[in-house]
Amino acid sequence: MVAVSSNGEYSFTKPNREGIRLLEGLGVEGDVHAGVTVKHRSRVRQDPSQPNLRQVHLMHAELFEELAEAGFTVGPGQLGENVTTRGVDLLGLPVGALLHLGDGAVVEVTGLRNPCAQIDGFRPGLLKQVVGRDDSGAVVRKAGIMGVVRSGGVVRPGDGITVTLPPEPHQPLERV
Repeated sequence: MVAVSSNGEYSFTKPNREGIRLLEGLGVEGDVHAGVTVKHRSRVRQDPSQPNLRQVHLMHAELFEELAEAGFTVGPGQLGENVTTRGVDLLGLPVGALLHLGDGAVVEVTGLRNPCAQIDGFRPGLLKQVVGRDDSGAVVRKAGIMGVVRSGGVVRPGDGITVTLPPEPHQPLERV
């Protein structure tokens, strides 16, 4: 893990922390998006009783390098993620993959983050960099993945990450 971040208030970015505590079934302790039911404002307006499949947001630091090549300076926590990783193909994971973080926390992958127009408020034109289309016209989302906490624990920058894949056939990630 490169960085961990949380914010107790609704804000696009999340300050980096020395550590965050993941709470089983809830998310990041003290983070505005923690809870059993949805906390993202647009989803709350649709149906506040929906299960929160977006308790933890993980993003790969390699995206920041890709964005830098396109002229955008972005760092850990600035796109609202809780955990910034390096060396893990987050976008290539299937639904149900288990991410073992640090000494015992486990996050189950639920799907892709679907970035909204707020990202252009942070850096104009950034949305086009993290959501696009492939050669076949299919939507490609690159702004990280979402998950739910299956086992709690404290995670810190420098902690390791291991992946356990679910049984096959694997279900590809879709937006959640």
